[in-house]
Amino acid sequence: MADEKLRLGGMALRDGLLIHGPTHWAAAVRGKDGEIEVASERKPELAPKLAARLPGLRGPLKLAEALAVLPLVRRRMPKARLPFEDPRVIAAIGGSLALTGLIRKRLPTSALREGVVQAIGAAPALVALSDRDLAAYHGVEHKAIAAYEQGVEDPATVPKEHDRCGSNLIAPMMLLSAGGTVLLERMIERPSPVARAAVGLGGASVAVEMFAWSDRHHGDPLAEAFHAPGREIQRHLATKEPTAEQLEVGIAALAEILRAEGA
Repeated sequence: MADEKLRLGGMALRDGLLIHGPTHWAAAVRGKDGEIEVASERKPELAPKLAARLPGLRGPLKLAEALAVLPLVRRRMPKARLPFEDPRVIAAIGGSLALTGLIRKRLPTSALREGVVQAIGAAPALVALSDRDLAAYHGVEHKAIAAYEQGVEDPATVPKEHDRCGSNLIAPMMLLSAGGTVLLERMIERPSPVARAAVGLGGASVAVEMFAWSDRHHGDPLAEAFHAPGREIQRHLATKEPTAEQLEVGIAALAEILRAEGA
């Protein structure tokens, strides 16, 4: 293993783990027959030079790249089950979109209204994470990556919470989206869907820059305050302690990404 650690990210699957490296993705899933299947491939890159020049684009571009990987995973690994592949999650997405649209149509602009809208928007993620296997593989993701970063041999010994988890973006994105929407509706009587989308994109970009700053300033009071909500979300809602069999899948995914990256 190289002295300089790779910067890794990941996504929990319903039956395994997907890990993103600097240039490749790797995944491992456990089939119904109990066997572990692994696969890896080079990641698509969307305007990497532009992203480096304009930090505000970092979040949206990285998200787009992560989404672009998902069809590649499904093509290489038909057994892989993505987080949203659940009728309950699809229903929750449709229901939350309909309900938030109705609330915005019927109620006047206010911070309280937008707070309710943001809370309803989180419902599909909560429904997805009510699947214990998905929440456990989210814990596997954190343990496998943290063990690699810390040079720990047994991932079972490290916490299931990780400061680079996307849950750290939830609170700032909700606050920025709510505040931006209130300002937009007070400036424009009937904002277009494009204007609303621009507000959401802007909020996500600012949240990602806050995330990046906090990651570079561990121990700073502001950085700790930024991470506090995400840690609690992970501790109580987003992750579960995995079984030894689930950790085995995570170890396989980690070994594959290190092989693919030549680490």
